[in-house]
Amino acid sequence: MHRAPERVRMTYDDLLAIPDDGLRHELIDGDHIVSPSPGSAHQLIVGNLYLLLGTFLRDQPLGVAMLAPFDIVFSRHDVVEPDLIYFSIDRFRAIVGEKNAQGAPDLAVEIVSPWSRRRDEVTKRRLYERWGVAEYWVVDPELESVKVYRLTDRIYSRTAELSVEAGDSLNTPLLPGLSLTLASVFELP
Repeated sequence: MHRAPERVRMTYDDLLAIPDDGLRHELIDGDHIVSPSPGSAHQLIVGNLYLLLGTFLRDQPLGVAMLAPFDIVFSRHDVVEPDLIYFSIDRFRAIVGEKNAQGAPDLAVEIVSPWSRRRDEVTKRRLYERWGVAEYWVVDPELESVKVYRLTDRIYSRTAELSVEAGDSLNTPLLPGLSLTLASVFELP
């Protein structure tokens, strides 16, 4: 009887050895995932979110928001670069270093691209849930919508599906007082 060859799982050290090619390189369960550079709508939307969140945090210094690329190291086989991350001040001081974060952010945001939809909505959602990311936003430029997942008893529940069409605003218990209109999040030139 022949046994199937054992799967080779990449580690964070392997990932760091890859030359910088301008692409996003991530590991999920040791599988190497490469994503092309995002499109302009993706970049403008993540920029809007960062600007809106950063403005709020300047007035309410509750934590720190950061943009990709920045490694979130959950384990030696699970390393991702969410489009936008938020850390409370205490969490930031505890797990963020110069080159990466060694643990879960309080909030992870992914902007869906045509090639990343399944990965963002299924694979990364499961990964973030498993590693204890308190809240996860899946932002869909095509539908102008945001799915909000919150961790309760170590399991995500989708607490909201918001849309520009419905005139919704985005808020979170992680940032009391924050209210972002989806129209401002999805505003494009």
